[in-house]
Amino acid sequence: MKPVALMVDVDGVVVRHPHPLGWSAHIEQELGIPRAALQAAFFQRHWDDIIHGRAALRDRLEEALREIAPHVRCDQLIDHWFEGDAHLDEALLAQLAAVRAAGVSLHLATVQEHERAAHLWNTLGLRDHFDDMHYAAQLGASKPSPGFYLAVETRTSLAPEAIAFIDDSQRNVEAALARGWTAALWTPGATLRDLIPELSHP
Repeated sequence: MKPVALMVDVDGVVVRHPHPLGWSAHIEQELGIPRAALQAAFFQRHWDDIIHGRAALRDRLEEALREIAPHVRCDQLIDHWFEGDAHLDEALLAQLAAVRAAGVSLHLATVQEHERAAHLWNTLGLRDHFDDMHYAAQLGASKPSPGFYLAVETRTSLAPEAIAFIDDSQRNVEAALARGWTAALWTPGATLRDLIPELSHP
């Protein structure tokens, strides 16, 4: 069966930072925030609540910054983060446009909190390339939890066999396969035709 919808991961797939450490690689030189301190005081302590919609990004980030970098404003760090984590894979977007032109709807299926999700959709313009976006804080579940995939099915009213999916995490791909989705591991330079031949079927 040809899928009627293709779910696409964001970070590591549609958005790929050229530095292996990502947007925070040079944050100590640029903002004076030790990268390890940001990981410990913010991401390790607060990210799970934020990403599942249980806490607001700014509330928890302001708390962390008061502890590790009181000289940095919350807006300043968010701007640095969102603007630095915005490298679109134009070659993939071109492949996706061809899939969409053939009648397959395109959706983002991603682990994001509300503010960056809005930034990706509106400011980065992914709304021009995709039909919808499904993200963790909105759904109350994150990949690779089965609840994430079920929530996407419920939100789209699509059966598992109608959905294809690409992600750069093997765990996320395996969880999608377990739900009955057609899924493949995305690597830079791959082609959708090779990964998911079903998308090319008439």
